[in-house]
Amino acid sequence: MKLNEIRDNEGSTKNRMRVGRGIGSGKGKTAGRGVKGQKARTGVSIKGFEGGQMPLHRRLPKRGFNKPNARELNEVNLGRIQEAVAAGKLDLAAPVTVESLVAAGVCAKLRDGVKILGVGDLEAKLAFEVAGASKAAVAAIEKAGGSVTIIGAVAQA
Repeated sequence: MKLNEIRDNEGSTKNRMRVGRGIGSGKGKTAGRGVKGQKARTGVSIKGFEGGQMPLHRRLPKRGFNKPNARELNEVNLGRIQEAVAAGKLDLAAPVTVESLVAAGVCAKLRDGVKILGVGDLEAKLAFEVAGASKAAVAAIEKAGGSVTIIGAVAQA
């Protein structure tokens, strides 16, 4: 391969359409925009406009609510933690925290903490210090001889 032989794959690029260059080209005069009017002009975007009728996106009711300060937690299953223990990435003596899970490659980012979910089996005796855990996860951890400490828990009303 030589630098002067490098080129795009066949069919990966198309030539630019030259409009408004005479009627013989097939794209002359109105340049494929039809005749006069608002949509023939440049810079027009009338996406949701329905001719004065109330547009669909305003006719439908609004539903739901996005909490602005909602906690974004990593959700980790017990089976994934057991895989990390089996691979030797998690220390059995140290408590399992968000930082240790990120260091082990179980979680990608710290986010606002981690929530342990109960899918999978856990054989290792581990102490967890996490932002949350499901009832099934807590039961499985305590059955394996471990403990769960919820840190930064929000008071339930």
